[in-house]
Amino acid sequence: MGGTFDILHIGHEALLTQASNIGDKILVGLTTNERAKKGRNADFLNPYEIRKRNLESLLESLGFLEKFEIVPLNDDWGPSVVDEDFEAIVVSEETKSTADMINKVRSKEGKNELQIVIVPMIKAFDGKYISSSRIRKKEIDSKGNLT
Repeated sequence: MGGTFDILHIGHEALLTQASNIGDKILVGLTTNERAKKGRNADFLNPYEIRKRNLESLLESLGFLEKFEIVPLNDDWGPSVVDEDFEAIVVSEETKSTADMINKVRSKEGKNELQIVIVPMIKAFDGKYISSSRIRKKEIDSKGNLT
């Protein structure tokens, strides 16, 4: 699995919990500062080291830290395209297309396709999806409550 994991929220918890439920060893590609700048205003993103520390704290609070390894991710795919040991990829609904592309590349290169595990995105109490950007704008909190 991979992502920016900027301001952590219950959607991230759902994603990490599902990964923990299906895997004994989970690799998380955490987007680097350079990668995180693509397509968004990076002035408002937490730096990589803070995002990593916060992610480790969340994993520890959930009791999952020992199952996860966090590595820098500087592209869309990371090692999921080349590593034969991967069996599955955990994604949200909005990133399923990336998992599909990874499987196309793996198939073309003669590797087994990954099982794609899709975790539904969680809506806030206003019916819109929870996101770090909405939390940053103070529209909602990390649990999806209106602020």
